[in-house]
Amino acid sequence: MDQKEFELLVKALCEKPSLPEALELLKASEDEDVAEAAQSLTGQFALAEVDGEKRIYHVTVQENEQGEEQEFIEHVMNEGDDVIRFVAWFFDAMFEVKRKDTYQAAGKTYQQPKRAK
Repeated sequence: MDQKEFELLVKALCEKPSLPEALELLKASEDEDVAEAAQSLTGQFALAEVDGEKRIYHVTVQENEQGEEQEFIEHVMNEGDDVIRFVAWFFDAMFEVKRKDTYQAAGKTYQQPKRAK
């Protein structure tokens, strides 16, 4: 996928109102790698209310060094956040595209998450 195709895809994804709809568009991508990566994420998201926010998490189960299954949870975005947060997470997690570069392709400004003190 060249830069122009990437930008067009990112902009189309940003028009979607929610993570599930953006994920569906990714699954339908003409780029096989993107479609397969999106398909592999099906069923791996969970919604949880934390501190009054509805947070969307990516949940995976992997074996640890002792051979026990361990759940790994990563906060992706909050429900109602701009879908660019999911899009940037997707390309970072699956293709190692820097989040800043995905925001740039969407014509949006990336803000570094604040560090907990």
